[in-house]
Order: sequence, then structure tokens, then C-alpha cells
Amino acid sequence: MGIDGGRRGLCLEMETRIAHALEKGGVIDITTTGSRSGEPRRIEIVLHNIDGRLYISGRPSPHKRKWIANLEADPSLTIHLKQSVHADLPARARIVSDEPERRLVLAHVARNWNVRDVEPMVRQSPLIEVTLAP
Repeated sequence: MGIDGGRRGLCLEMETRIAHALEKGGVIDITTTGSRSGEPRRIEIVLHNIDGRLYISGRPSPHKRKWIANLEADPSLTIHLKQSVHADLPARARIVSDEPERRLVLAHVARNWNVRDVEPMVRQSPLIEVTLAP
């Protein structure tokens, strides 16, 4: 196998590891752009893979999270995988505001977190769907 074949093999292996990490979900970091400062803002958060779609949520709070405000201003973000594989993936966020969709997605999140009452989450949890950039 030549040098190019070796690189392709490594790329495919990395793509497989990234796909597995995304399928599993878990603790990641995201970087957003500050809505007022324009500076990069990095936080640790949990990624959920629900039926092949990627979501990020948080615990209920009456206060809007800064990372949501950042994504409202600029939906671009970077997903930083940091567990079984390390990779930085450009992505776009879609804030999920439709109540029936929120209820459906957050019911899965609540089960993952062993939360029985999903209604506080539907009312007050941040929720975005993440689409990886091509």
C-alpha cells in the first residue's frame, strides 16, 4: 500500500470512530460565537443522538442560556468530541421551539437523565438540533 492508500485508510478509520462517537453521544464541548463580544465561547455539554439526529439540551431554567443567545445570533458552532475520539466538527444549530417537537425530543433526553417529569424540560430547557457541516 502506498502513502496515499495509507492516508485513505487512516481517514476512513477516523471517520468510523467519529461516526461511532456521534452515534453514542455523551459529554462534548461546543464553541459558539459570543452574541455581544464576537469572541469564541466554549462550554461542556451533552450531545444526544435520537433516531440518528443530533440534539443538545440542558436542565430546565427560567433564564436563557448564553450559548442559546449566541446561537440565535449566529447558528454556527463547533462540536468538540473529546471522549473515545478527539475531533473538532463544524456544525449549524437549529433552535427547537415547536412544542410538540420539543416534547418528543425531550422525552428521550429525560429518559437518558432518569427524569420522570418532562414538562419542566418542555417549558424551560434549551434545545437545539445540530447538523454537521458537509
